Amino acid sequence: MSEIMLEVRGLKKHFDTPKGKLHAVDGVSFSIEKGKTLGIVGESGCGKSTTGRVILRLLEATEGEILFEGKNIRELDKKQMRLLREEMQIIFQDPFASLNPRMTASEIIAEPLIIHKLVKSKKELTRRVEELMDLVGLSPRLVNTYPHELDGGRRQRIGIARALALNPKFIICDEPVSALDVSIQAQVLNLMQDLQDRLGLTYIFITHDLSVVKHFCDDIAVMYLGQMVEKASAGVLFSNPSHPYTRALLSAIPTTDLDKIMEREVLEGEISSPVDPAPGCRFAGRCKLANSSCSVKDIPLQEIAHHHYAACNQLTQ
Repeated sequence: MSEIMLEVRGLKKHFDTPKGKLHAVDGVSFSIEKGKTLGIVGESGCGKSTTGRVILRLLEATEGEILFEGKNIRELDKKQMRLLREEMQIIFQDPFASLNPRMTASEIIAEPLIIHKLVKSKKELTRRVEELMDLVGLSPRLVNTYPHELDGGRRQRIGIARALALNPKFIICDEPVSALDVSIQAQVLNLMQDLQDRLGLTYIFITHDLSVVKHFCDDIAVMYLGQMVEKASAGVLFSNPSHPYTRALLSAIPTTDLDKIMEREVLEGEISSPVDPAPGCRFAGRCKLANSSCSVKDIPLQEIAHHHYAACNQLTQ
């Protein structure tokens, strides 16, 4: 039986606004097996990036449990959390904004090693930085270059090397290729796949690009307005999407196959407000299958087939 590395139970993150409580993440639950990749997809503003930041406690959760290797990290103090940072890291979306423009590539990669006191000498530090640069495919000649002197792909490789510096087990990838050219995206994704195979890494891969997660992720969770509406293996989700929102997302994927007839599912109706939302399915206002039962109470993820979950009354009746 596979070992569970991360389990999230009833995770919530609410923000105070002048109009009320913004339910950015609202009752999200899932688990990830060691060495696997979970993709979290959804349109902008659905709460996927906030979910990642709350898991790492870059933002504090409003409610819920975050179990990393069976330990609830919400109960850890600052000292304990600092030690755990060595095992949980993040790769940010924009490699230019996430790197210090006043530091060279080697200084950026060396910074976490110095902060966590993982090297005993300057010679050991230099050797470790060289190892990390080689690991992510960065030429030694780039050691003293600054972020603005590099292209997006190389900048993101620096971000990946920095995330790997502490030998983590688990990495949250927050749209790590969305700011890159398509050809560079493939190179970075291949690198991340190779690193996972070599180092046994576990990923959460956050993106809005469904064509990327199809080949990169083992399982995929679809989010809509702070809640998960469907979760399944990548193969099942693409071959048999069940939730109406998931079907609409998949129908919008561009294709170069002119022989393939794509039936677009156009969503109509108003998007529900995430501020103090009313009970019920938040997609009901745009869903062709919705009826009065969809607005009575919140609908949890329920198993509709083996390891295939969806939050829809019409699929579980």
